[in-house]
Amino acid sequence: MKQPEKAPWYYLILLILAGESVFILPFVLQRVFRPTVLKVFELDNVSLGLCFSVYGFVALISYLLGGPLADKYQPRKLIAIALWMTALGGLVFATFPDYLMLQILYGFWGFTTIFLFWSPMIKATRVWGGQNSQGKAFGFLDGGRGLVGALFGTLGVLVFAHFMSADLEVASLQESRFAFRYVILTSSGIVAVVGVLVWLFMKLPEHQEKEIVVDRITTSQIKEVLRLPSVLLLMIIILCAYVGYKITDIFSLYAQDVMLLDEVGSAEVGTFLLFARPVVGVFIGIVADRSRPSLFLFIGFVIALIGSLLFASGMVANVSYFIFLFSIMIVALGVYAIRSLYFAVMQSGKIPLVLTGTAVGLISLVGYTPDIFAGPAMGYLLDASPGLEGHRHVFWMLALFSFIGGIAAFRYLQLYGKQFNDNSKKS
Repeated sequence: MKQPEKAPWYYLILLILAGESVFILPFVLQRVFRPTVLKVFELDNVSLGLCFSVYGFVALISYLLGGPLADKYQPRKLIAIALWMTALGGLVFATFPDYLMLQILYGFWGFTTIFLFWSPMIKATRVWGGQNSQGKAFGFLDGGRGLVGALFGTLGVLVFAHFMSADLEVASLQESRFAFRYVILTSSGIVAVVGVLVWLFMKLPEHQEKEIVVDRITTSQIKEVLRLPSVLLLMIIILCAYVGYKITDIFSLYAQDVMLLDEVGSAEVGTFLLFARPVVGVFIGIVADRSRPSLFLFIGFVIALIGSLLFASGMVANVSYFIFLFSIMIVALGVYAIRSLYFAVMQSGKIPLVLTGTAVGLISLVGYTPDIFAGPAMGYLLDASPGLEGHRHVFWMLALFSFIGGIAAFRYLQLYGKQFNDNSKKS
């Protein structure tokens, strides 16, 4: 089948902006401000994890149903609507609703960020990458999303610090809520603006948009996708990789519980982690395209396993701030390298471009189940053994999933690594 011509650079830039903006409210603020979120919503770790589970259950259905939708409609329109609806949820979030309403809100975000958004974003990125730049496309997407997330995190810390008039050690619930409300409202406004930019400017020529959509998805096409070994392996690879990504959420809490930093200090650690993501994503995307993305996918799991064992062993306690950040960087290098590449290997796995949305929906149905179980599992481990011990248990969990993911990535490399290299030489 003829590949569509490559989309312009600004198309990818808008994808990057949208790709992280839509997750700022449900995920990035919690990653950067986890201790503050627990305080202002009066939650413990398990309760927050259960909110993520509600998101995960809705997302699970949304992955399956939203995949074919992405093969039928223009990505631009679906992505813009998703951003606007997510921003509206931010207005509810800023009222600090009760726990039931918070769970409903997370369910709503599970719909807006996945059903309308996820598969269109992956498909649009694959279109931009064309025949020979899949590693670069997905590396730039995830690295760029990381940069956007880091900038949001930095802005959030600045806004929070500006409006927090009291000393952080003695700030009341009302004072923390007053400052954090401005963080939420600022984020919501930016998400809505990004939606406008996507609607107006993320366009392709009409003939190109027709080439990447189908009128209807048939059962035989779904069976064709499910029969591909690459699809089944990617389900396992993404599931294991996503557990790793979810566990990076606790680094700001680790900074507070184990390294004994205050709220702003722990948020700065979360923001530092976000800045690591663009560096890793862009670097690994460029390097992988010159070799084999599937090889670097396997190497990423090995590095994540090494980093997780460092934390699981309890070695990263009573160490200098520099050693702490260096240890975080080892985990981040592995986790973000995997995250940048797991969709970049779709082409070498012989997944048809026109059925990308359907394939992504099916893969994500299994691959993103950590949205359901990872949050409560981490919350239980942390609350059952407060302090360093609970964090060690969480990193043993990461080590296990990194090992399983590494085996699946090695099998993918065996099946498709050589073939991709041969295709590159022919191009």
